Amino acid sequence: MAFGLHSYPVVYRAKFVQEWVGEYIEKPHKTPAEEARLTSAELEALEDSRNFYADMPLVSYSSQYGFSCFEGLKALPQKDGGLAIFRPDQNAARFYNSMKGLYMPPFPEEEFVKACVETVRRNALLGFAPTYDPEWEKDSFMNADSVYIRPFTYSESGVGVTVPSHPWTMVVNTPVSAYFSGRSSAAVITDRIRATPNGTGWIKAASNYVISAIAKHEAMEDGFMECIYLDATHRKYVEEGSSCNVFFYLKSGELVTPELGDTILPGITRKSLIELARDMNVKVTERKISIEEVFDDAVECFVSGTAAGATPIESLTYNKKTVIFNNREVGELTACLRDTLKGIQYGARPDTKDWMVKVL
Repeated sequence: MAFGLHSYPVVYRAKFVQEWVGEYIEKPHKTPAEEARLTSAELEALEDSRNFYADMPLVSYSSQYGFSCFEGLKALPQKDGGLAIFRPDQNAARFYNSMKGLYMPPFPEEEFVKACVETVRRNALLGFAPTYDPEWEKDSFMNADSVYIRPFTYSESGVGVTVPSHPWTMVVNTPVSAYFSGRSSAAVITDRIRATPNGTGWIKAASNYVISAIAKHEAMEDGFMECIYLDATHRKYVEEGSSCNVFFYLKSGELVTPELGDTILPGITRKSLIELARDMNVKVTERKISIEEVFDDAVECFVSGTAAGATPIESLTYNKKTVIFNNREVGELTACLRDTLKGIQYGARPDTKDWMVKVL
């Protein structure tokens, strides 16, 4: 299973009126073993009952205009038998900034972390959480299970084009495994534009992902795993993937990732990999990198994100020309960064940076 809405029973919901007021809601459920024995129709009906809320509006600024923002983070089974969340404070800060950027009352960062931890904890106590499997270590956790945590906003009723002033913040949990599936990891440069200067590219806004879904669908129809965007102004500088940041390791030994700005999302995994690479004495540069430089000088490429981790890209196609990275094999630096990050996340390597927040 990759992404799919198999929502766990316990959700968090907060509403802003004059201040944020939150609650934990336990939706209908059976035990995980009992749910596993249900027919497909029975399970679908049960999961629908967990996803519908009769007291929230159908017509809203979110449903009509995509006026919403969200986060994605994971709780990961630990080798010692526990469960821990990767850097939720960073997601809390980005969520706060996203809401502020959309002129919504921002959700407090401490409450964000608390809600993420508590929903995962309550669901796990009901049996809704994966357990650590040593088999995951054989492929560096690339197919390991985890709990996906999805905080998001939903607006009050509205149909005029304006900003929400009394939104909800929701936190739901769902199981997730490998994001990218299949043996090919080829990528293609899309003609579409993800974000423009002075837009919302730096915000994790729901509306940004419409073009991402379209572009990735087109790429997959053409046999590629991922699509990569160029900048909107010059149409020559690499920006990011459909829902992930991108890195290039050059012949010179420099690891380059596009510099942050108002068209690129400040990824938490991106930030973490930069720190890990610098710990390995790798020269990391955040700067503009043209597609020509990638074709001429890049020897490794990988994309990063909560779902992607550090996923190697075997080739990149642009204008019917293709550059192949490291003979289509996982590069040494890519593998090292991937294994280090995953090892920390699943408790198989020491967490010397205190990135993991314990749930159980």
